[in-house]
Amino acid sequence: MTRFLPRTAPPIRAGGLVAATALLLAAAPHTVASAAPTAAAPVVALGGPAETALHPYAEGGDGPKRSTARITVTGADDTAYEGGFTVTFDLTGAAGTADVAFEPEAGIECAATAPGSATCTGHGISPGRSTVTDLLLTAAKGSEQGDTGTIRVTGEAEGTAFTPFTTEVTVGGPDLVMHRLPFDHEPVPGQKQQAPITFTNRGSRAADGVVLTLRHSRGLDIPQRYSNCAYTTDEAWTTARCTVEGAFEAGATYTLAAPLTLKTTDRAYRDIFGYGIYEAGAAGTVRGATAARATRGTTGEVLRAVPAPRPMAARALDLEPGDNEHEADFRTENTADFVAYGDTASGRAGATVTARLGFRNDGPAWIGHLRSGESVAAVDFTVPQGATVTSAPEGCRGVSAEGTALPSGWTGPAPRYVCPTPATVRDDGGLDLSFGLRIDKVLLGAVGRVVVRGPELRAAGLPFDPEPGNNTARVVLNGESGGPSPAPSDGPGDGASGTPGSATPTPTTGGAGTGAGGTVAPGAAQNTATGSGGSLAATGSSTAMAASGLAVTALTAGLVLFTAARRRRRA
Repeated sequence: MTRFLPRTAPPIRAGGLVAATALLLAAAPHTVASAAPTAAAPVVALGGPAETALHPYAEGGDGPKRSTARITVTGADDTAYEGGFTVTFDLTGAAGTADVAFEPEAGIECAATAPGSATCTGHGISPGRSTVTDLLLTAAKGSEQGDTGTIRVTGEAEGTAFTPFTTEVTVGGPDLVMHRLPFDHEPVPGQKQQAPITFTNRGSRAADGVVLTLRHSRGLDIPQRYSNCAYTTDEAWTTARCTVEGAFEAGATYTLAAPLTLKTTDRAYRDIFGYGIYEAGAAGTVRGATAARATRGTTGEVLRAVPAPRPMAARALDLEPGDNEHEADFRTENTADFVAYGDTASGRAGATVTARLGFRNDGPAWIGHLRSGESVAAVDFTVPQGATVTSAPEGCRGVSAEGTALPSGWTGPAPRYVCPTPATVRDDGGLDLSFGLRIDKVLLGAVGRVVVRGPELRAAGLPFDPEPGNNTARVVLNGESGGPSPAPSDGPGDGASGTPGSATPTPTTGGAGTGAGGTVAPGAAQNTATGSGGSLAATGSSTAMAASGLAVTALTAGLVLFTAARRRRRA
């Protein structure tokens, strides 16, 4: 379902003192192509924010500011519902606290049905989460700071069960606004910059404790670690969540007692630093961080260390959550040397051997496409003459000898394979691949080409790589020596164009295979490289090389906050 552009929606007064004009959107129903529900009724869950803060009611001007609460429905992962459904909103629990208008998803119609009640109707629920409507919430006239209310959401559809949902609305709340820091966005390796984190509470009440979130990619580091911060790391990111007790009053500005230090490391290239501020318990899951075990920092050398705080009650109130955080992008002049490696193997006609190939990143930089999520590079493997691929790593796609797409419906082995990397390649990583090769015809010194290049054939260069000469390597079958194969000499297949070179093998007097192909069977690929290939005996298995990696350097921040602007009394 696609969210349509905002429209003016009539308010529905909770409690029904004024039943609003119905909001009807004449959009065509959305049809989901899937099987009808089975005998066991599928269960779908209604959801949304647990709590939403409302700007206090204000007369005159443009009227009260709106807050938004998005109501969603989550269908079963493998089951779609094709029939009609109805979602009902009981607004009586928010009488006198909130006025509600509806901005439904395209294909859904919402209308007031009775005082203090409204319904949204639609057709089709796809697997996964989709939006039903945005509740546009304003504080009701006569409401006061701290007033709360509830909105209960239920649903019904033939043959489908709905899990109900209740959301709470509260008049007033903090509005924590993070100030943007003036970084040098083109640092050099080893450069240090101060990060005096500063924020203001522009809301209508004090924040009961705050959580500072700090997130940086692998090329950056914050040396300070403190006991009131919990740290997590994954392949690309280090994240800290630092909790500070206290009342951070409306109208006041706060900053760190001592600024943090953001260091550009020797492995930096394209990096991101994110920093945000939330009321305690409202930070939730930090965007971009995968599941990882959090570790509590130890007391470090700080001006005044803040002890680990006691647990606080979860809150989710912020009048304008969109201004709670900022991100800074950094471009560092640096290089990463991607070194291709190949393999050698020997066997008789009909034997299957394993060829291990790929590349390693000799650094010093790590390379990550953190914004786009696109592959950093690709390994381009041309199969040696006289051999057929029997198993290829998962994610590798077969292409023609020229590197173009194979005809539609192709199911057999290919003469060439392209294997993309993930969106990040660590400075101690790379890509290890394992191919099963059947020797159909014994050719002395049959050579296959391995090229690590850009992810697209038309842009095969690696702009960060200072040594393009080591971007190619060989896979040699039945060579005269059993040692590792050197990289081929420069020429038409030097990797600059992405076109593997070729070598003319010498036929032996041994038997020849049929050359018949079979269906490519997925193998296994690792995301980190360990070194160069070596001589292998004939085998019937396809095994991947063990991955290696270093733990990500730990991060950030110790917090002692002090008031940077005089606190204003509430009227």
